[in-house]
Amino acid sequence: MPKLKKLVTDPLADDNPITLQVLGVCSALAVTTQLKTSLVMSAAVIFVLTGSNLVVSLLRKMIPTKIRMIVELCVISTLVIIADQILKAYLFDLGRELSVFVGLIITNCIIMGRAEAFALQNGPGRSILDAIGNGLGYSIILILVGLFREVLGSGKILGTPVFAWLPFEFQGNLLMVLPPGAFILIALIIWFQRTFISKEIREDN
Repeated sequence: MPKLKKLVTDPLADDNPITLQVLGVCSALAVTTQLKTSLVMSAAVIFVLTGSNLVVSLLRKMIPTKIRMIVELCVISTLVIIADQILKAYLFDLGRELSVFVGLIITNCIIMGRAEAFALQNGPGRSILDAIGNGLGYSIILILVGLFREVLGSGKILGTPVFAWLPFEFQGNLLMVLPPGAFILIALIIWFQRTFISKEIREDN
């Protein structure tokens, strides 16, 4: 049971896919201008990651070694198309805004990496837990960056002003709206993570 628990908890902090493995950084920069887009992208990645891990795990004994990556890409791309169609059906405006980035989930190193490194060697139950853990670890960073960029960039959370109580109008920080703002925030999170949270990094030092 402790080992199963670690599949979910380790990627949240001690082995976070963005701050420790430095995977999936591009999407963390591209879709985090608002908390809303960060939440939707996080949900899409968790859906695709969990689904791909499950399918690859179920098929692992039937997939020829020479074409395993092609099969994994087919599974992932199918799930990405499903996620994109769901967004267009139920969240059309957000789906249109994120359409390019949702499509690029296919190239997200976290998803291919977990399918290749974990789902091919483990059963469905463990693969699902691994996917949930890594998906949540990825989502935590995306949501944190999206939250800070929206608050500092526009003074809002999910479109609601948070500085209306100030005696002056909050103008927002343009840097937070631009890609360098995301770089700075992710760098600060990585520094904090590696300095104060990750057990392995602290033990090595």
